[in-house]
Amino acid sequence: MGSGWHEWPLVIFTVFGQCVAGALIVSGFAWFKEKDEAIKLRIVRSMFFLWVVMAIGFLASVLHLGSPLRAFNSLNRVGASALSNEIAAGSVFFAVGGFWWLVSVIGKMPAALGKIWMIVSQVLGIVFVWAMTRVYQIDTVPTWYTGYTTLAFFLTLVLGGPLFAALLLRVAGASFKGTRTAALSALALLISVAVIVLQSNDLATIHSSVQQASALLPDYGSLQIWRLVLVAAGLGCWLCPLIRRQEPKTLGLCAGVVLGVLGELIGRGLFYGLHMTTGVAIAG
Repeated sequence: MGSGWHEWPLVIFTVFGQCVAGALIVSGFAWFKEKDEAIKLRIVRSMFFLWVVMAIGFLASVLHLGSPLRAFNSLNRVGASALSNEIAAGSVFFAVGGFWWLVSVIGKMPAALGKIWMIVSQVLGIVFVWAMTRVYQIDTVPTWYTGYTTLAFFLTLVLGGPLFAALLLRVAGASFKGTRTAALSALALLISVAVIVLQSNDLATIHSSVQQASALLPDYGSLQIWRLVLVAAGLGCWLCPLIRRQEPKTLGLCAGVVLGVLGELIGRGLFYGLHMTTGVAIAG
């Protein structure tokens, strides 16, 4: 039993990867709409931090392996293994998006090609998150083998990604308030509350031959409350200035990102803590 933090490399990899995918989608659309070339270049430069965070996520995932030097072996069964597909999808997303950033930041990217390339990168980000969800659709792990897993992963994309993008765009000096995007993130938070309630009810019906799923995490309820409080506070750093018709401050958005990501890390730790099998053994 525990909070699931023993799987901290995967916690960091999945949360960071989903936030980066969401942030690229939002900041990419802002880049599309921006007319001022100087500001567009500043937006591209600020996207550097997307790939730094993505690199940290991949580094964490490598530390999860028994032998990091054999990390490339995880690609041996692309097409047949969900894990190989996840690593391949993430690597392609990282490579395509990162190369777009590199060529754009040095001013060598043709305008028309750059737009197409950005769209491809955004789509690859969604594919990457989808590939993540497939890794955990294991019929012998009933606590993961559910639509709640897929929904939770994409909710992280909508909760953390736009907030991260708002910070990067504010740093770049872009004229982006993101009122509708912030409202979408707030809606995602409400959906997260509903998912927690519904999943909690389902956990009471799942059991192995030796234990109930609801007994795996005795502090599940209180930790979920902390998660929601942190995510709500993070979004509040973005939403409150917008409600007052003010431009969100950089420091406030930075605090919002930290709070929001911490909340999602707690939630993902709980996800891994719920691991159990249908046999007599229970992992975690």
